Amino acid sequence: MCQHCKDSSAPNPSHFEEGDGLANSPAHVEMAWSEYNELIQGMRFFDPHIHMVSRTTDDYQAMRKAGIVALIEPSFWVGQPRTGLSSFKDYYSSLVGWERFRSSQFGIKHYCTMGLNSREANNEPLAEQVMEILPLYIYKEGVVGIGEIGFDDQTAAEEKYYRLQLELAKEAKLPVQIHTPHRDKKRGTERSMAIALEHGLDPSWVIIDHNNEETVKNVLDQGFYAAFTIYPFTKMGNERMVKVVEQYGPERIMVNSAADWGISDPLALPKTAALMKMRGISDEAIRLVTYQNAIDAFGKSGQIDVSDFESGLSVEKTEKFHGNSILRGGQQPDVSKDSLVIQ
Repeated sequence: MCQHCKDSSAPNPSHFEEGDGLANSPAHVEMAWSEYNELIQGMRFFDPHIHMVSRTTDDYQAMRKAGIVALIEPSFWVGQPRTGLSSFKDYYSSLVGWERFRSSQFGIKHYCTMGLNSREANNEPLAEQVMEILPLYIYKEGVVGIGEIGFDDQTAAEEKYYRLQLELAKEAKLPVQIHTPHRDKKRGTERSMAIALEHGLDPSWVIIDHNNEETVKNVLDQGFYAAFTIYPFTKMGNERMVKVVEQYGPERIMVNSAADWGISDPLALPKTAALMKMRGISDEAIRLVTYQNAIDAFGKSGQIDVSDFESGLSVEKTEKFHGNSILRGGQQPDVSKDSLVIQ
C-alpha cells in the first residue's frame, strides 16, 4: 500500500468489510452516510465531472453542505438526440451562463468543458455544424477543457470528430476530458490513448474518465490522469474505488460522480471520501483524489484560481442573471428543510 494511503488511526467498522451483506443494503447505505459523514467534516471536495443541468436545487444544497466547493460540468448527451444547431448553442450557452450563475448561488464554483459528445458525433451533418461553433465557446470564462469527447460505439465518425477536437484542444491550449465507452471499454480506452499520443498531446493534459480495474494500470503507466465515476450499479462502486487507491496510490487519480439524468448520486464524491476514511486511507490521499488532482489537471487551462472557492464563495441570493434569480416572488433565500409546513 502507498505511503499516502494508510492511516491506522481511522475507524474501520467491521460491518463495512467486504462480504458483509449489509454493505449492499440500500437502508444500510443510507444509514451509513447519515452516521459517518462527520468523518469528512472540514474537508473540501472538487467534483471534476457532474452534469448539474440535470440536478435540482436540493442537490446543490446537499452538495455544498457535504463540502463540495467546486465542480466541472462537461458537455454531454442530454438523453435524446438534438435536432438542430440552435439546441447546441443554447446548451453550450447555459453551461457558461445560467448554470454557472445557479451554482454560484449555492456557494459552489462552476467550471465546464466544451465539446461534441461521441454519441452525437454520428450525426455527421449536424456534427460538422457543431465543430464550426465550438471555437466560439471554448475560450469563454470558466471553460477548463475540451470534453467530454471520445468513443461510444467506436465508429469511424466518432474517431473523426475525436481527432478534430484533439487538434482544437492543442490550438486552444486546453486539457482534454475523454469519455471511455461503456461497451468494449478496454479496447476503447487503449484506442483513445493511442490516438491522443498520435496527435502529440502530453498525457498529463489528458484525463481518461470512467476507468475501472481493467483499464487503470495502463492509463497511469502511460502518464495520463485516471478518473473514476462512482455510479450506482454500474461503472464503479466506492468500495471498489477504495481498493484501487490502496493498490495504485493517489497520484493522477481522481474521483467524480458524473451525476446526470439517470439514477445517480451527486454526493458520490464525499461518500467515497467518508468510506476511504473509514477504511484507513490517509487524509492526504483522500485530498488528492477528491480535490487536488482535479485542480492540477484542469488548472492547466489557466482558468482555475483556488482563492475563488477555497474559503467559500460570497453568496447574494437576490442577484439576478438576465433578470432571473433562483428565488420566486417574495421567496426567502433560505428555506428550512426540517419543517413539515412550507412557508
